[in-house]
Amino acid sequence: MNNLESTSFTLEGEPKLLDYIETVQVKDGVTCDIYTFKEDTNCDIAKIIVNKGVSTPLQKVLEGTKTIEGYISGKGILRVTDESGLVTNHIFPNSQSKTEVIIEVGQIMQWTASIDSDLSFYEICYPPYRDGRFEDQTSKLPTY
Repeated sequence: MNNLESTSFTLEGEPKLLDYIETVQVKDGVTCDIYTFKEDTNCDIAKIIVNKGVSTPLQKVLEGTKTIEGYISGKGILRVTDESGLVTNHIFPNSQSKTEVIIEVGQIMQWTASIDSDLSFYEICYPPYRDGRFEDQTSKLPTY
């Protein structure tokens, strides 16, 4: 498992130094620590902590060349819906060694922490994140 620390992160097999930018409260129960790589401007990284029983916003990837979602600790699910509506649930922790999921443009994603455990994960954006990369789909859910 690749672990995000406050000073470095192993990216593509090499330790890379990080600069902390800020912490953002995404919503109640979801916080995001934002970092840049000191010597690599091709991408950036965020560490997200989701409290027990809470979900991140439902987000559609609108742009970018690569978005990587990576499990760090805790228990939860990453739900990914492709453009055809096919849903894949990635359950963490799992017995498989895969801890990273690449999210394609057009896919919708959402992390949900288990009711008995906080969940932490990282998100790497190529190129670095900017407003407009993701679209919040929460308001587009059907109401009954």
